[in-house]
Parts: sequence; structure tokens; C-alpha cells
Amino acid sequence: MTDITPLRRTVRDGSGLKRFGGTWGECLAEFLGTFVLLAFGDGVVAMTVAGLPGSGRTASPTTFFVGASDWLLIAWGWAFAVAFGVYVAGGVSGAHINPAVTLAFAVRRKFAWAKVAPYIVAQVLGAFVGAALVYLVYHNAIDAYNAASQATRNAAIAGPLIDQIVGTAFLVMFVVAVIDLRNTAVQANLGPLMIGFAVAAIGMSFGANAGYAINPARDFGPRLFAFFAGWGHVALPGTVDGKFDWYFWIPIVGPLIGGVIGVLIYDWFVGDVLHARGAEPPPPGKAREAAPEAEAKELR
Repeated sequence: MTDITPLRRTVRDGSGLKRFGGTWGECLAEFLGTFVLLAFGDGVVAMTVAGLPGSGRTASPTTFFVGASDWLLIAWGWAFAVAFGVYVAGGVSGAHINPAVTLAFAVRRKFAWAKVAPYIVAQVLGAFVGAALVYLVYHNAIDAYNAASQATRNAAIAGPLIDQIVGTAFLVMFVVAVIDLRNTAVQANLGPLMIGFAVAAIGMSFGANAGYAINPARDFGPRLFAFFAGWGHVALPGTVDGKFDWYFWIPIVGPLIGGVIGVLIYDWFVGDVLHARGAEPPPPGKAREAAPEAEAKELR
């Protein structure tokens, strides 16, 4: 990934972008990495327990964990959650994304004690916002599950548009993280494989509501064909009695918005921090170190 213009510019007296090269920038990365961890970890649980049962894909609105596949879905979802949390934040903070790791590194890996509290605060805040995002996406299914299991609460209003924005924002965030040679970018020709894993992770954790189109062409092209092939208003404008009216615009507008949000979030929380540190992509053909120099010193 070639260098890009930072979102935040350096201003006089050493303030502005320069201050993001230290502990503050590391905390931003820990926040975003832990946010990704919880968004996909809690997301896959919400998918299994509420999303799939609530969408009529199981025997009843409260049926889950009836086979090994349910457990594997959650296990793989959390595995992807950890992997992409590390890919997003690793080049800046080492991606602890876990207070236990931060404390253990301070005790035995010479991690600075002054950073322990800021890291933990950033991790807890990231986890809080990640859980809030999962509820924003899955609140209808969660409320339906609560009602079916007689644990009711007040319902809120949202729709598939949020689902498409969130899914595409994560997709673009992971793509730029995986290809950013200043971060913990993959080497050789593994980039396409990791991007495929990103799509799998989004499907596992955020796929029940709207089928994770996360690509306007992927949805509109087949929808247009289906219209001419005889599906009529079900394809365009996407009207299904009792469920959706004029649905077709959602997988177009949602991904376009989400993609921009995803790249801006990555650059704000990680890309600009790497820029502030003066990180440069390695020359072509030269393998990048697996961790930033500061982390390498801590581990020695």
C-alpha cells in the first residue's frame, strides 16, 4: 500500500499529528482492535443465538446449539475476531486487545507500567462500543428472542441499511489493514486469501439480517437479471409482501456509505498513527518485520 495523505495534519508547536506517534496513538489502536474483537466475537454469538433463530432458519425462535455446527460457527467467528483485531492494531500497539495480556507483558516482558492503565481503559471502551454496535445491528432479533423466551424489553427501530453500512465498513477496514505494508501486512501472495477470510468473518458475524451483500454490484447485477427473468417486483424494486418495500437501494447505498466510513476509521485510528511515527512501506521484495521496533525491544 503506497503512502497516503494523513487525515490529521501537523500544526505548529509540535501538536496535531505528531502527538499520535506515542502512547495516545497506541491507545487509539488498542481501542479499534478491541472494538473489532468484540464486534465480531459478540456478533457471531448474536448471529447464532438470536439472528438465525429469529429469521426462521431454525426449528423455533429460541432453538440454537442443537449440533456441532453451531459451536463451530461461534468458535470460528471468535477466531476471525482475534485475527482481524490483531491485523488492524498490531502495527501500532502490538494488539494486546486484552487487559490480561497487557498486565502479563508489564510483569514479564518489560512493557512500560505507565501504559498499563491507558491500554486497559482503551480496551474496555473498545469492547463497550463493539458490544453497542452488535446490539445496533441485531437489536430486532435480540428483542424477538427475549420476547420468545419471556425476557422482554422495549423494541427499537432500525433496518438492513445499518447492516450493509456496518458490514462494508468492516470489509474495507480489513482490506486496507491487510494491504498496509506499514502495519502487520501479510506477505507473499496471501492478501487475497485474507480478504476472503474477511468476507467469511463478516458473513459469520453479521450475515443474518441482510445476507451481507456488502457490494452494490454483487446485489444489483443479479437483481437486474432476476427482474428480466420474470421475478418482477420481488427483484425490482425489491418488494416482498409483509417484509420489504423498495429494498433494492439498500445494498447499493449502504455499502457505498460503509466503505467510506471503514477507510476513514482505519486511517483515523491506525493509518495516521503509523504516519506520525514516520513508518514507511519496505522496498519491494523486502520482508517486513513482524512487529514495530518498540514492541521488539519489549519482548527481548
